[in-house]
Amino acid sequence: MDTESTYSGYSYYSGRSRGSHRHGERSRDRHKPRSKDSRSEKSVTINTPPAEPLLGDSAVRGEQVQDDNWGETTTAVTGTSEHSLSQEDIVRITKDLEDSVGLDCRRYFTLTLAVILGLLVFLTPLAFLVLPHLLWPDKLQPCGTACEGLFISVAFKLLILLLAVWALFFRSPRAGLPRVFVFRALLAVLVLLFVVSYWLFYGVRILESQDENYQGIVQYAVSLVDALLFIHYLAIVLLELRQLQPCFSVCVTRNTDGETRQYNLGQLSVQRAALAILENYYCDFSLHNPALLSASKSRAAKHLAGLKVYNVDGPGNNAAAGLAHSQSRAMIAAAARRRDSSHNELYYEDAEHERRVRKRKARLVVAVEEAFTHIKRMQEEEQKKAPGDVMDPREAAQAIFPSMARALQKYLRTTKQQHCHSMESIQQHLAFCITSNMTPKAFLESYLNPGPTLQYSRDHWMARQWTLVSEVSVTSGLSDGTVFLLKCVDFSLVVTCKRIPYIQMSEEFIDPKSHKFVLRLQSETSV
Repeated sequence: MDTESTYSGYSYYSGRSRGSHRHGERSRDRHKPRSKDSRSEKSVTINTPPAEPLLGDSAVRGEQVQDDNWGETTTAVTGTSEHSLSQEDIVRITKDLEDSVGLDCRRYFTLTLAVILGLLVFLTPLAFLVLPHLLWPDKLQPCGTACEGLFISVAFKLLILLLAVWALFFRSPRAGLPRVFVFRALLAVLVLLFVVSYWLFYGVRILESQDENYQGIVQYAVSLVDALLFIHYLAIVLLELRQLQPCFSVCVTRNTDGETRQYNLGQLSVQRAALAILENYYCDFSLHNPALLSASKSRAAKHLAGLKVYNVDGPGNNAAAGLAHSQSRAMIAAAARRRDSSHNELYYEDAEHERRVRKRKARLVVAVEEAFTHIKRMQEEEQKKAPGDVMDPREAAQAIFPSMARALQKYLRTTKQQHCHSMESIQQHLAFCITSNMTPKAFLESYLNPGPTLQYSRDHWMARQWTLVSEVSVTSGLSDGTVFLLKCVDFSLVVTCKRIPYIQMSEEFIDPKSHKFVLRLQSETSV
């Protein structure tokens, strides 16, 4: 079958003909008797509690247009539940719980090993000094003032080492990494080998021979403490100072909306670079808002849903293979013709949205300014003479909030921020602004200009777990061209590393006496 005969067997309808066709179907459906199968759809009335977001989850997904009446009941038609659990979901949830328990066990196991190693390090010098007095006290030679000075030196060095180890190692963990920190593990192995070697030498040369020179034993313990201090200095260089000099420029891009940030990092492994990026992400990136992404998806789905294919020749007159191929080509051609005019629709939709945002922003500013005029901070001398209607900041916020609630609610819905702010959080912020004597503009700044992710409640941004996806080992260092992903439930961060180039600078000396100038006059110039 050729192409022309294939296209002649189909008709493509859109626009007014499609609307009339749907209207005829709806009118016929109204006259049909209601089937018993329709009982699976139920009408449910949902009362929004005051502490919940201004709109339900459906507004976040952008699937339905919500009513602008805040606090009133909302009717929703529900069918088959979208949150039903299958056997695979139960297995996945069980696996996640096991993984979380494994992470906790690993963290406590690492902490236990660190505590045991620390006790071994600090008790070893003291054991070196005490064991001769316990095993052969009668054979020891008195050393007098020299040993007393060494005792004071050991005591202060151990105190300094204790504070230094506490400041460097015993800090609250910022995150749970998938692999062990290589440098910290190497330092722990080095300290363990060092202490074991000292114990072996002490057992062979001092314990077996029962050395009588107690001053030499004390100096041996002092040398151990000095070596431990030098190892701690090495730990500071490897764990803290090595990564301070910037060596790489990383580009972090969120895959849903394309928001991008640039950071400079030092010599870090992939997993520690991912940790540094996540710490900066919560402070620099705006809150991920899926509602802003639903408009383009719904627009594309609407354009594709507007195309229908009808077989006017009947199903028996076409070959199956040629039918599917020609139908797909026809759909693509029709979609291309409609895409040529879709930019006008996008332009007018954006212009209408901007107009609505400006209009509701103006209403919100006026409503908040009028609400703030109804409260006044009382001075101390006025509080003594004031009647009994004096309110604290919480009561004042609850008193003026209803006058601005509707305007604020409409603005948040228009800008797709309704899921980020609950009524309780707005009232708490209003009470804080009243207490701090802030202006209406300061109160509105959190809603007119959305801030970083940390500004909002943890329930809206806190991911339970991030997944690091990398082609190279996560314990290897960063290199030029390294690419890895940080995935959470709703989106991913794509990270690309580029090495900062080597900069070659040269010097050029200019003699200050060489700055001599002359005035050039032309014949046409009048002086």
